[in-house]
Amino acid sequence: MNQQYFSHSNPARADEISKLTYSVRGHSFDMSVSSKVFSTSRLDLGTRQLLAEAPCLPATGTFLDVGCGWGPIALAMAKEAPEATVWAVDVNNRAIDLTRRNATSHGCTNVRAMSEDEALAAVATDDVRFDVIWSNPPIRIGKEALHALLVRWLDRLSPTGVAYLVVQRNLGADSLISWLNGRGYDAEKYASKKGYRIIKVRSGA
Repeated sequence: MNQQYFSHSNPARADEISKLTYSVRGHSFDMSVSSKVFSTSRLDLGTRQLLAEAPCLPATGTFLDVGCGWGPIALAMAKEAPEATVWAVDVNNRAIDLTRRNATSHGCTNVRAMSEDEALAAVATDDVRFDVIWSNPPIRIGKEALHALLVRWLDRLSPTGVAYLVVQRNLGADSLISWLNGRGYDAEKYASKKGYRIIKVRSGA
């Protein structure tokens, strides 16, 4: 079980924050990161492959980044589709704090960063459905926890919504596709690059 992912830690302190600069999908980012949040020395390779391979976003809609970390996926979505609303969800308070800071510093006023509990309460109250979900899900939390996490959010796809997940091939990407199809979703390999699968998921019939 990945305790870093599940840690309900305090917001990041100034003395633990560093900067990470990179470019994806035609935009440059100078992001605040913390050693206590996933991937601080570089943009994670799986995230980079997802952002390289995922198709262009609709101009508007409600989008979701599950397990947002310090926000690379959420901010890429927000920059590409500034008229859309982007939900950035995590269980780690440091991650949420960093995503908020990064969204503010990049002028991404369309990002809503929140804890999973807050997000689940909000979607239940307003019956929110997501048009697009992009995620580099926390595979190492364990299969049972991962499956529960994915079902919680994939069940919130709109009727025409689509999710793109990135998973390492040697960490069970192909078996995850089979499991998703067995649960009634319409899942398939969308792309394969540098040891990663990009999995496309729709709600199914």
